[in-house]
Amino acid sequence: MRRTVFNEDHEAFRETIRAFIAAEVVPVYDEWFAAGQAPRDFYLKLGELGVFGIEVDEEYGGAGIESHKYEAVIYEETARAGVSFGGSGVHTLLGLPYIKMLATDDQKKRWLPKFATGEEMWALAMTEPGTGSDVAGMKTTAKLSEDGTHYVLNGAKTFITGGVHADRVIVCARTAAPREDDRRFGISLFAVDTKSEGYSVGRKLDKLGLKVSDTAELAFVDVKVPVEDLMGEENKGFGYLGTNLASERWGIAFGAYAQAAAAVRFAKEYVQDRTVFGKTVASFQNTKFELAACQAEVDAAQAVADRALEALDAGELTAAEAASAKLFCTEVAHRVIDRCLQLHGGYGFMNEYPIARLYADNRVNRIYGGTSEVMKSIIAKSMGL
Repeated sequence: MRRTVFNEDHEAFRETIRAFIAAEVVPVYDEWFAAGQAPRDFYLKLGELGVFGIEVDEEYGGAGIESHKYEAVIYEETARAGVSFGGSGVHTLLGLPYIKMLATDDQKKRWLPKFATGEEMWALAMTEPGTGSDVAGMKTTAKLSEDGTHYVLNGAKTFITGGVHADRVIVCARTAAPREDDRRFGISLFAVDTKSEGYSVGRKLDKLGLKVSDTAELAFVDVKVPVEDLMGEENKGFGYLGTNLASERWGIAFGAYAQAAAAVRFAKEYVQDRTVFGKTVASFQNTKFELAACQAEVDAAQAVADRALEALDAGELTAAEAASAKLFCTEVAHRVIDRCLQLHGGYGFMNEYPIARLYADNRVNRIYGGTSEVMKSIIAKSMGL
């Protein structure tokens, strides 16, 4: 299918990433899968490759490229190989936008050089045990000390991707009570050093999918956070979160499209090799029709994902457009991956086949970053309903 979203630089980067995956990830991926996470030193390799510094300004050791297209290439190439880069996706997709948007010059000098090298991995802690999509309902608190030098952080977070290996976590906490007319008021963001006393990582959560991505529970007991680590202005955190949700939802949408495309590739290869009743499975009309229908859906999802990518790079992706892209691409991926697994028969249920892992990994796309139901609510509101 003809595409205009990528140029020669992106394709050269694609070749580099594909070779890196073949050499550094595929041979050891089963070990990572069994361990439930990628090893910490793998992130240093990604830093050395330049993956984390693409959108970091040159003065801090990055390439200074203002584009998400290189991230998009990584989504496509990891899906194509049936692997992941562990919990590192949140480092760039979730961590970096907040640093670039909110950090002072002093904070950037402290944080970005190690961000780019992978020496300091970042995560975002928003979700709590009792609050998922209702961010304003969070209970974690950060109270300013009497001498005004630090905040005292108390509370808990859950479902934190990258939470096991993170060196800094952007923690959302209440610095003031919600107002009667604005329950979103009073939330602030802090870049918390995970080595701080009172900070602890609880369980590494056992998930249905995304087995190589470390996801954890976090707890804060009287954690002292220097005032110098407040991100942006106090009590305005909810607005900051809303600003970056569009890019997060684009990432989920694009990743889902890439997974659907990979599923078609896996199924096509399998049915061409697999023989039933003396014929290849690919030779049956039902197989051809199923894969043709899946390919048509992938083509549509690709167009939606590419359009959202162009809008994001132009700074024009609205909340409703991001919600629409996420809803459409994740629903397409759900249908396509299920049909492609069916074409594998019993082998599709075995984790040694990438389609089985893909099936499990894909399920969360319709939940995290805002559920499909929340996406529909956002879209309906934009329609004036």
